[in-house]
Amino acid sequence: MISKIIAWCARNPFLVFTGAILLVIAGIWSMQRVPLDALPDISDVQVIIHTPWAGEPPNVIEDQVTYPIVTALLSAPQVKNVRAQTMFGDSYVFVVFQDGTDLYWARSRVIEYLQQIAGKLPADVHPAIGPDATGAGWVYEYAIVDRSHTKSLADLRALQDWYLRYQLDTVPGVAEVASIGGFVRQYQVNLDPNKLFSYGVSAST
Repeated sequence: MISKIIAWCARNPFLVFTGAILLVIAGIWSMQRVPLDALPDISDVQVIIHTPWAGEPPNVIEDQVTYPIVTALLSAPQVKNVRAQTMFGDSYVFVVFQDGTDLYWARSRVIEYLQQIAGKLPADVHPAIGPDATGAGWVYEYAIVDRSHTKSLADLRALQDWYLRYQLDTVPGVAEVASIGGFVRQYQVNLDPNKLFSYGVSAST
């Protein structure tokens, strides 16, 4: 069989050469259009719910926030399991869906269930779902370094939060830019009660 194929190729060099060129062109065309990942995403279809509650201990957050969210999402369709982690001032709930579930469908289901249990949570608690990215989406880290030593950590954090972050958010495929470190700039307003009284305005208004 192999000898016959070799003999046919020897008798038809033009067809063999043309076929080889067509295969090369088809391969180049495919590589330019087929989506390829340097790191295959084998993570679960997962939606993360983050609920901050500043100043509250873990046991209070566990009873009033984490437990109601977990028990409500256990009955959600196509949910494989629900995991949770509670720490001081924060609650994290990880909702894992069955393989093959569309991520955006899963996110919409989670939002629906959060709306249903909103009345059972404390008034000042507002759960929020994480970005539409998977666990394998963390691909780049960078640090802002001031080699001239003229900027403070607050200035560098302001540069990140007010400029770089929004520019990176416009890049296609970027779901979230998380800021870590530095000092978040804060502003304090000092009221003069005498001037407020002269204008007929109270501090409560």
